[in-house]
Parts: sequence; structure tokens; C-alpha cells
Amino acid sequence: MASYSIQKREKADGSIRHRCLVRVKKNGKVLYTEQRTFTKRLAAEAWGKERVVDLETNGVTSTEDIYPTIREMINKALADSNIDNSIGRSKRFCLKLLADCEIAQLTVNSIKTHHIIEHCKQRRESGTGASTIAIDVSVLRWLLKIAKSNFGYEVSQSAIVDAYDALYAQDLIAKSGRRSRRPSENEINRLKEGLSKRMSQQSSGGIPYIDLLDFSILSCMRIGEVCRIRWDDVDEAQKAIMVRDRKDPRKKSGNHMLVPLLGGAWELLQKQERKDERVFPYNERSVTAGFQRVRNALGIEDLRYHDLRREGASRLFEKGYTIDEVAQVTGHRNINTLWQVYTELFPKRLHDKDI
Repeated sequence: MASYSIQKREKADGSIRHRCLVRVKKNGKVLYTEQRTFTKRLAAEAWGKERVVDLETNGVTSTEDIYPTIREMINKALADSNIDNSIGRSKRFCLKLLADCEIAQLTVNSIKTHHIIEHCKQRRESGTGASTIAIDVSVLRWLLKIAKSNFGYEVSQSAIVDAYDALYAQDLIAKSGRRSRRPSENEINRLKEGLSKRMSQQSSGGIPYIDLLDFSILSCMRIGEVCRIRWDDVDEAQKAIMVRDRKDPRKKSGNHMLVPLLGGAWELLQKQERKDERVFPYNERSVTAGFQRVRNALGIEDLRYHDLRREGASRLFEKGYTIDEVAQVTGHRNINTLWQVYTELFPKRLHDKDI
């Protein structure tokens, strides 16, 4: 049975688009998808009705004879609740970005190595960094894998695998660089002053930016983790909290971890109003957006909210905590990352022992 649905989308420039998605389903299985984007909803509805009538009249060939475009495959993946729930915010953002790229017009079975390279060249020319483009390529490869395993399309990842050597050789992609940025005491003070002013404005939405900034540093938690803490996850006896679904590249969910709150983090948590089931009932994107606006207005360069996590780990090392103890707070499964932080803080530790 053919049907259509319309999604309203707001672009970055504020303009509105209406995406019409046409589907043919049989026994609960999607046999065919097609979509177009329009500036007017009436035009989207007219096209959707016309395509439904045509498909109902003329039918559609079998799934094996139809290969969706990259864009259609992205929509299929995001429409599947099992897939959508298994991916993080970063991958979802990348998928939506890819859906608007030129390469998304290709069908999943027609992608060639030169298509991948051309896409990366276009992204590089637009000013996108090599490590970010590498994520594009990785997500494209994942999408082809999903197309075969979840939807039965006979597609291969070989075009992407074959492109890697050329992409690295031409500096079109690169591995993410290791960050070592720490905010200075002066920068922290300036940020707090700027965030305090923002909190006094109605546009702040009542977000306690300063408490969130201090808690993020002291707890070494990601802002998404902070905004998910529930009061019933607080362990009063151990002065700890249960951090649920902590990020782990080897396991996407179920990574619950009891984390001690040190250095004033416990007191910060206790002072929050119990007005919601969550301790910090705020949207993580709103928190980071407010931080970024204040940071930019102050002219503080190359400082990300995530750098506060590293700052917190660095402070624990400076207080004398061991790598294993810091890992219990940060949640790192692979302590190599913490080892790098430690060695950068104390490069002379072996020389001192040689005296």
C-alpha cells in the first residue's frame, strides 16, 4: 500500500522546507521509498498524492530490483527505531548532513571510489577539516553495512575501503588530533562573569550555567551525562551517582557506572532544587550553545565545553590521584588517554626520581 507523509524542516537561514516521503509497504515491510523537498506544503502534498496514485495504479517492482539513493537509505535507517536508538547524536548529525550533500543522490549500489574522493574534495574546499571529513567516510561505510545487514540490499563497502589510501595520501582525511587545551584561571573567571550576565537575562531559560560549568569540571562528566542525572541515581551513603549509558566505543548502552563526586561536586549537586526527576533538567545543546556564545563574545579561542572534562582530570592528577583512581571518575575504559594527560602534566617525573 502506498502512502505519503510530510515533514516540516527549518534550515539554518530560517527558511522553511517541506519534505514529502512516499512509501510502499507490504506486510509491514517497506518495499519502496521516494522523497522530494518543496518550499510550499501544498506543492509537497500535491506531489505526494500524485505519486501515491501512480504507484497504486502501476505498482512497484520487487525490493531486489530497487536500490535506494544514499539520501533514501539515510531516511530508512533513521526511521528504524532499533537503528536510530543505537546511534549517538554525532552520527545522527552527520547522517543528516550527508543527506544534503551531492553524493546522497547516488544509489547505494552505484557508489564508486572516485565518488568518495570527489565528496571529500568538495568538503575540504568548503573549509571542513580532514578529521571531520574522515567521520563522513566512516559513516558512509556504516550506512552501506546497514543497507545490506538490515535491509537486504546487495551492496559492498569495497569502494570506500579502496578509497582510504588515496584519501590519506592526499590529506583529504586524517585522524583526529589529540587535544591538550586547558582553560586558564583567568579564562574560567571571565567565563563565569559572562555566564553570570547571561543568567540574568530572560533568554537564559533559567539555566544555572556557573553551577553546570563547575560541576562539569569537578565531576569530569560530559554535559550530556550531567543533564541525564536523576535524583534516584544519587547514592547518599557513598556520595556518588550512577551514570547511566556512559560512552564506550565497544558498547553503546548499558554502561552504568557508580561515580564518586569529589572536590565540591557533591555539594554542588545537593544545592540544586528538586523540581524535576533530573538534577539538572536542561537541554545539553542549550547549555553548550550558551557557553559558546559567551566564549565567542569574550574572544576566548579554541576552547570547547568538552575541554572541561580534561581540565577536571588534570586537577585530580595535580591533587595526587593515581591513573586508576581518576579513571573511576572519568569512566575511561582505556587508560591510554589518561596516561597521555598525566605525562603531559608531569614530563619530568622520571628525571625527579633519578636525583
